[in-house]
Order: sequence, then structure tokens, then C-alpha cells
Amino acid sequence: MAYKGKERRRHRMFVTRNTEYHFRDDVCVAVRDITKGSWQLYHQALDRPLSGAIRFRASGDAYPTLEEPRVGDALFFGAKGPDVITSAVSAIARPPKDLVDSYPDF
Repeated sequence: MAYKGKERRRHRMFVTRNTEYHFRDDVCVAVRDITKGSWQLYHQALDRPLSGAIRFRASGDAYPTLEEPRVGDALFFGAKGPDVITSAVSAIARPPKDLVDSYPDF
């Protein structure tokens, strides 16, 4: 039987071609280079809220949306610094607890 109450989990992870973006609620708290497995301590997305997504039409045209990002979209960070647009999201997942516990302090 599926849980029907309010979502209580706070962590999620968006995976792009080379990078994992880890969020607690709507703020990016960790960024990891997939190929090296190392945390990026000075990434432009760190400590910034997710503003929305850049979505692509079948024609290839891109447009911004305030909707929750989904696979195929690019993440968009527009608050608290210069705009950051990632490559396309290839997966959205809940990070395992041991990975959350290994987030660096910045």
C-alpha cells in the first residue's frame, strides 16, 4: 500500500552527463563530479535554490519553466548569483543515506 501523506524526505539528486546535483529541500547542498567521484567545493550552484528548469521542444527550441525539472530538462539556478544552466538531466533519484552523510561542509 502506497503512502498517501505529505512527502517527508528532504533529499534528492539530479544527475546530468558529468555531474550530480544534491538538494536538501530546494537548495543545492552538494555537487559531485561523476567521473572522478569527488565533491566540487566551489561550484556556482552550491548554496543556491533551484529556480526552475530549461525545457526543450521537439524542434530544439529551449524555454524556461518554473515547473519541477524532469528528465531531459536542464536545471536552472537564477537566484543568489550568476545564472547557471546545467546539461540535460538524465536521472532523478533519492541519494542513499551514506552519500548524504558524506556531503562536504562549505
